[in-house]
Amino acid sequence: MNAGERMRATYEFKPVDHLFRREFYIWAETIERWKAEGLPDDFEERNLFDFDPPGMVDVGLNLGWCEPPFLPGYEDQVIRDEGDTEIIQDAAGRWLRVFKGRRHGFMPDYLRHPVTSMRDWEEEVAPRLNPGDEDRYATLNGQCAYAEAQRQSGGLMIRQGMVGGYMYLRALMGPEDLLVAFCEQPELIHAMMRQWAGIMNEGLKRIQALVELDELAMGEDICYVKGLLISPDMVREFLLPYYQDVVNHARKRQRRKIYFNVDTDGFADMAVPLYLEAGMDVMDPWEVASGCDVVRAGRQWPDLVLTGGIDKRILAAGKDAINKHLEHIIPPMVERGGYIPTCDHGVPVEVSLENYLYYRRRLCEMDHR
Repeated sequence: MNAGERMRATYEFKPVDHLFRREFYIWAETIERWKAEGLPDDFEERNLFDFDPPGMVDVGLNLGWCEPPFLPGYEDQVIRDEGDTEIIQDAAGRWLRVFKGRRHGFMPDYLRHPVTSMRDWEEEVAPRLNPGDEDRYATLNGQCAYAEAQRQSGGLMIRQGMVGGYMYLRALMGPEDLLVAFCEQPELIHAMMRQWAGIMNEGLKRIQALVELDELAMGEDICYVKGLLISPDMVREFLLPYYQDVVNHARKRQRRKIYFNVDTDGFADMAVPLYLEAGMDVMDPWEVASGCDVVRAGRQWPDLVLTGGIDKRILAAGKDAINKHLEHIIPPMVERGGYIPTCDHGVPVEVSLENYLYYRRRLCEMDHR
């Protein structure tokens, strides 16, 4: 099987020669550690981690992921130097306190977000989320042509990502102010979500006029260590109607099946029934530290494609722990199908090159019948 065939068969719960081999991502700091431990500069060309080639190609229209798809974005600038730390404005219009010279690997202190009122939204923020701005689609013809060529030549699935409604609202208002706004400013929440649906529908309509999609992937991050960050009733009131609108319209525009993929951190089990109502087919990355277990989830939702679920902490713990962890996950998931093993987030700097290479070797020894 080539990578495209293997990916498609995974999504269709059909037999595969081995589970799809890829990684969620690897921190840049981790790669630097590994190079100090002997990883050669050409490790990707030599495929030292035994990854499959990509099974999907992304159209790449900017519909957001972790941040709203602002056009134009806010100016990325330093607001104030504080010695060891500095306050910056990022491209999403937020003010953050970060360690000077380091913006990754820790949780910054979020000081300000772009929306506090309907006036902020209407005057400053909504114009940056205009679905009809032609600059947003300036390169779309070429992007879609490239994606279709990849499907024709290698059987790759075609994917488009988008920021989820909760992630979008949180970036606009901040996690605490957003919770208050759900109760005190519901009209503002619905105004922002109507704009979200508008830009997603317009972007997808333009893509689908040029190419049929295989996957619509949404970055959501609506869970924490104990479950949902907002109540199921709030999900149904403020999010699900807009998700159903976007997903249903996308599916009606083409004959090819679209798989709806939802990405969330935290303990995701209680989110699954809600997102199934929105048409979800795929979920990741099943964070083990929050109590997720892909084996348990696979039994509970036998038709849900699962990706992730390999505990990043275990990869740092040594070979015995890695073996035990993989023995729990891989044999039953090979039998079940519909599973792609990856680390449950980026591979952190605590993981040694020796441990990661051992993990990759053991996984490849176990990932087939």
